[in-house]
Formats: sequence, C-alpha cells, structure tokens
Amino acid sequence: MNPVLKRSSGVRLSFLIAGMLLFAAGTRIALGAQVKVSDDALRDRIEHRLQTDAGLRRYDIRVKVDNGDVTLRGTVANGDQKKEAETLAKLAGVDDIDNKLDVDKDADQVLANRAGKGLRRSGEAVTDSWVTSKVRWLFMGDPALDGSKIDVDTKRGVVTLDGRVATEEGRARANELATYPDGVLKVVDKMKVNKD
Repeated sequence: MNPVLKRSSGVRLSFLIAGMLLFAAGTRIALGAQVKVSDDALRDRIEHRLQTDAGLRRYDIRVKVDNGDVTLRGTVANGDQKKEAETLAKLAGVDDIDNKLDVDKDADQVLANRAGKGLRRSGEAVTDSWVTSKVRWLFMGDPALDGSKIDVDTKRGVVTLDGRVATEEGRARANELATYPDGVLKVVDKMKVNKD
C-alpha cells in the first residue's frame, strides 16, 4: 500500500474518532444541562396560566420577568387569590417570585363598574380587534386545541369561531376560552370536528 495513502487514511480515521468523541461529550453535556427558558416565554406561560384560571382570570394581574425573577402586580379580592397567583407563577425556569399583588375586598365591584362602562379589567376600552387577538392568544398552546385550525372574528362583542378542531373536547375548550376576554357578549360556534 502506498505510504501516503496509508497515512491519509489514518489521519481521516483519527479525525473521525475525534469527531465522534466530541459529539459524545457534547451530547452528555447537553443532556445534563437544563435549557434556560427566555424571560418572554416565561412571562407568556405565566400570563396564560393566570388568564385561564377560573378564580383569577377576571383580575388584571401584570407579570414582569427579569432574568428568571418574576414580579406580580395588580389587585385581587382576597389573600387566597394572591397565594394562588404565586403558585401559578411557579414554573421551571423561575428563580424567585416577588408577589406585589394588592388585596382589595372591593376589587370585584371595581371590575364590574369597568365592565359596565365597556372597559377592560385594566381600564382600557374594549375593541373587537382586541377581543379577537385575545381569543387567538388564549388558543395558542392549549393542548386541547392541538391539530385545530380555528378562525376567530368579533363583531360588537359577538365572537364567531369557524374552522376545524381535532376533537369534541377541543371544540368545547375553544368555546370556553372564547368567553374569557372582557367584552365578550356571546360566542357563535361554526366549527367542525375532524373525522379521521
């Protein structure tokens, strides 16, 4: 065998073995390390949990995340709700929670007064485009809606859902979530369930 060819094959084999060792070492490092969740992703997940929770969704709870540290602000009606909000904010990737929620026994009355004036819980005006965006946001990432394609349209507080859902459970969940945003007066269901 040609000595140059022999040496060339040996070099290639050495590079191949070195590459395999580096890949194996990198895989071990990656498997042992936790992936850091971005602050935006944490905020979005916490807000979604708060805004789909039966006892807390009516309150204006603002979430700030800075390098894994969460701050909750806003007003709730009682101490149990304040504790529940903190519990819902505890996710993988959260380092610390600063619960600055105020407790005001009149919070529900304040929210009712705002709703009566056509305002969102935050005090801003309710618009059809805001409702549509909020419903779409609530649908994103909900496991019951996996495999669904739902069109959302809002006119004068009436939300119309059209398109396809994967299951009857998904259809029920979409109808439920569509009632959550401030200003929704009615939900019209025109969705079809996929028949596989």
